[in-house]
Amino acid sequence: MIEPGQDEISLPKATVQKILGEILPREYGFTKDAREALIECCIEFLMIVSTESNDIADKELKKTISTEHVLHALENLGFGEYVPTLNEFIDQFKINNKIKERRIGNKFQNSGMTEEELLKKQEELFKASRDKLRQQNN
Repeated sequence: MIEPGQDEISLPKATVQKILGEILPREYGFTKDAREALIECCIEFLMIVSTESNDIADKELKKTISTEHVLHALENLGFGEYVPTLNEFIDQFKINNKIKERRIGNKFQNSGMTEEELLKKQEELFKASRDKLRQQNN
């Protein structure tokens, strides 16, 4: 159960509803109370996994929880059967991230501008955006 003072912790209801819609057959639905109960269970699960992951990182004298810490925590908590599937997702994420980094690198190289010119252009765009926002607020 969520501790007092932590009641602001939640999951986006629209995202939870979307996931439920993808998992459940169309003829089934979730009541608001059931969805809220599911969200509370998910938050509790995340807090337990986070705490276990943090304990593992602390034992290794690490200040940052790594993927390996989370996977080890899941094994400790009895969810080891999910680790191979999670490893597949992690590998796919890494591949997608490398592709994304290459695209960004190519955009930079293909722009024909130096890094300084791009930073100056970015600042100009930020300034224009701030000015436009100020005008709308007045």
